[in-house]
Amino acid sequence: MHVVLFEPQIPPNTGNVARTCAATGTVLHLVRPLGFQIDDSSLRRAGVDYWHLVDIRVHDSLSEVLDEVEREAARAYFFTKQATRRYTDVRYAEKDYLIFGKETTGLPPWVHEQHRNQSVRMPMGQAMRSLNLSNTVAIAIYEALRQQDFPGLE
Repeated sequence: MHVVLFEPQIPPNTGNVARTCAATGTVLHLVRPLGFQIDDSSLRRAGVDYWHLVDIRVHDSLSEVLDEVEREAARAYFFTKQATRRYTDVRYAEKDYLIFGKETTGLPPWVHEQHRNQSVRMPMGQAMRSLNLSNTVAIAIYEALRQQDFPGLE
């Protein structure tokens, strides 16, 4: 599995996502610009002692990531509150890329236009603007892995 964070801004969120990726063997992709330095102490603190277990790849654009998805004959799913399909309505596969927008503005408008059929959402109360990014990523990864019977995990 692959998790992609588009222009993440909050170091502890990314650190928590990295820890989840370490625990699940999920590749973490970060799309620039980042709102922090990779060596930021709060980012490292959230990941505790697990950084050596995370396969982190940094990209200059989301298009660069989508080119990789295409080269690998994989699928991409875009997590956004603008989607109509629920994240649980998808049958995830081992090579899938789960793509999440930045904490403040989500994914760019062109993603919503060009990838509507690949977009999914998490149900939540109408009063909520969004869930915390690291929580959303954890829920999504574990659903995808549950569907695959948690390959490689105990």
